[in-house]
Amino acid sequence: MRVSYKWLQEYVDVNISPQELADRLTMAGVAVENVHYLGEGITNVVTGQILKIDPHPNADKLVICQVTTGEEDRLQIVTGATNVREGHKIPVAKVGAKLPSGLVIKKAKLRGEVSQGMLCSGQELGIDNGLLPPEQQNGIMILPQDTPLNLDIVEYLGLDDYILELDLTPNRGDCLSMIGVAREVAALLGVEMKMPAAPLEEGEERVEELAAIDIQAADLCRRYVGRVIKGVQIGPSPSWMQQRLRAAGIRPINNIVDVTNYVMLELGQPLHAFDYDKLAGHRIIVRRAKENESIKTLDQQERPLNENMLAICDAGGPVAVAGVMGGLDSEVTAETVNVLIESAYFDPVSVRRTSKALGLRSESSARFEKGIDIGGCVRAADRAAYLMQQLAGGTVARGVIDSYPEPVVEKTVKLRPARVEHVLGIPVEEQKIVDILTALQFKVQREGENLLVTVPTFRPDVSIEVDLIEEVARVYGYNQVPDTLIYGPATQGKRSENQQLVYDIRNILVGCGLTEVITYGFVSPKVADLMNLPQDSKFRNVLVLQNPLSEEQSVMRTVLVPNLLEVLKRNHNRQIQNGAIFEIGRVFYPREGQNLPEERLVLAMVFSGYTEKSWNSEAEPMDFFFAKGVVEKLFAGIGLVEARFVRHTDPSFHPGRTAAIEVKGKTIGVLGELHPNVLENYGLPHRAVACKIDLLDLIETELQKPRYQPLPKFPAVERDLAVVVKQEVQTRDMIDVINKAAGKILKSVSVFDVYRGAQVQEGYKSQAFSLLFQAPDRTLTDEEVAKQTEKIFRALNKEFAAELRK
Repeated sequence: MRVSYKWLQEYVDVNISPQELADRLTMAGVAVENVHYLGEGITNVVTGQILKIDPHPNADKLVICQVTTGEEDRLQIVTGATNVREGHKIPVAKVGAKLPSGLVIKKAKLRGEVSQGMLCSGQELGIDNGLLPPEQQNGIMILPQDTPLNLDIVEYLGLDDYILELDLTPNRGDCLSMIGVAREVAALLGVEMKMPAAPLEEGEERVEELAAIDIQAADLCRRYVGRVIKGVQIGPSPSWMQQRLRAAGIRPINNIVDVTNYVMLELGQPLHAFDYDKLAGHRIIVRRAKENESIKTLDQQERPLNENMLAICDAGGPVAVAGVMGGLDSEVTAETVNVLIESAYFDPVSVRRTSKALGLRSESSARFEKGIDIGGCVRAADRAAYLMQQLAGGTVARGVIDSYPEPVVEKTVKLRPARVEHVLGIPVEEQKIVDILTALQFKVQREGENLLVTVPTFRPDVSIEVDLIEEVARVYGYNQVPDTLIYGPATQGKRSENQQLVYDIRNILVGCGLTEVITYGFVSPKVADLMNLPQDSKFRNVLVLQNPLSEEQSVMRTVLVPNLLEVLKRNHNRQIQNGAIFEIGRVFYPREGQNLPEERLVLAMVFSGYTEKSWNSEAEPMDFFFAKGVVEKLFAGIGLVEARFVRHTDPSFHPGRTAAIEVKGKTIGVLGELHPNVLENYGLPHRAVACKIDLLDLIETELQKPRYQPLPKFPAVERDLAVVVKQEVQTRDMIDVINKAAGKILKSVSVFDVYRGAQVQEGYKSQAFSLLFQAPDRTLTDEEVAKQTEKIFRALNKEFAAELRK
């Protein structure tokens, strides 16, 4: 929002400088981003008139102008502009003049002819080309014929003005108007605000006899006001109005359209003027657009509409897109005689969605999106009708059509003065509170020890007590709140235990050579089929997005591994065959009867191909056992010592090459080679191993923090034990039996050989274990070690019918 300092003074007496005003507004929560002077850098430029134009004798594209500025001496000025004619009034930069670009005008010779100044374009005077009529955008600025000579161009064009550029928060739509800002300034300075007058002179013909309004979508249009003015004469608006529009960044067009823009800037109510005679049936119908309906808007673009958009229609079809832009077929032109004024309240969400869908943003839509004053529609229509009558003549029809199906009831909020002091931490007199709220045009009544405050319709953002306290605080002055030292217990900023655990997991996996990826939480509904999930799988119960980005991202993910397979596939298509990646992300499970889903934090890893070959080591396949080693390294790093890998079946994984990860009988994850069908579905040509771990389940387990242990003082003794057992006996079960039988002196056990062949009968396997014995307080004897080894063998024999291999 661009606020003209001079225009603002029409509504409120501002007795401070523009910069000081900007500071006061900013401290009151109405942030001013910039303050600049429109006439910055312009000196010695005056109004003048071209008396005679002669061709340049030495240049076809130049002409010689004899110019007067009202003084005795004429000036000879050479120009290349093609839009100047004899008799035109123009801005003249005399010798010694300065322009905003830094250019200093000097007496010069152009192709042998003396030039004693320069004729100025609007752009050279610092006026944006887009704010000038098309015929002047690429040439000299042509002034009205009644322009007096030798006037300072800065004063004549209204450039002796400061512009305050506001950076408003979304809740302060009321400050998108001069009156809204004037209201704030009046409250801050403690002065009265003057509302603009609209003393209408109405004719005898009643408006109900000339037009009708039918609201068919009351949820999107809560109020629609119409006025009719007949017999107008279209022409340019007066210079004072053009100057104010340009100061606000709007290009003047004609007196009727300029009035609608002027009132929008003044009161914050977007208006639209229809050519009354172009409205079929002289009837306005406010309805949702029909499918495949379209409209050609004022920018001459054909815009497709749909059933979610609100259209303003006549008996023949759409004539405007509600709150966004009018239609070309009903626009006000030089031939317009009768005008219908629209002043309405449209639903902010509807306008925002329509504006975004059409890729069309306007000054009107910006105001409707933030919410306008539903109570000010009639006032704005009256003000526009008054200005049109003053500037374009005509007769205003008697009365106003006000279609208002459900009038808004003003909100009343209870305010406790004691609460104001409690929240702000400073005492504020009750009368001061009343004065501040009254200055902001809230109605205040006393009710015992409390205040009942009626909120005006132009402040829809105020609804609870703390909102009123904020209004008091910002006008009273945040700078009046005394500085105090921070008190209370000091706490160290650090990660929580769970955050630190996730941080450690990331570091460990990166240290193992994995690469972290981050993928979207939105996935395709086809993921369940690609992952071989059965129809009754709980992972098929997904949360469907109401407004998805695309069909491929239309549901929330319930599994994380497919996202990593997409990454592998993308890399494979770019000739990157090897990959070890992981992601820590959330999955989402719908909860019956609740809007929000259950969110679970999950770790997923995928391995494919080979490790990198080095000068001293060969490439190693990243198979099941490689992945299992990474998982074991992870568990060791975070202190999870009771994890077991148990044979498991999962439809997404290869049968026979999959293990469940269990802690105290509870499954917290799955590790295994992916099913060949899954690999084929994702177009992966070679095997891949995946792991998924529910981190919330992992966090609930008892993790052992690392503890200091002294280095052993006594030597260890190693023994090998090879036994023959049936093939179906699981190694994990055998290790559990060994640990249980050996007691505390067994420090570690590992498998160093598994053999199936000619020396072992069919259906059996030979499995060899390396046993490491060590005592913290003594050197073990051979007899002790032999005794424990024998005890281990007897336990294996009893549990699995194991026999010593011979």
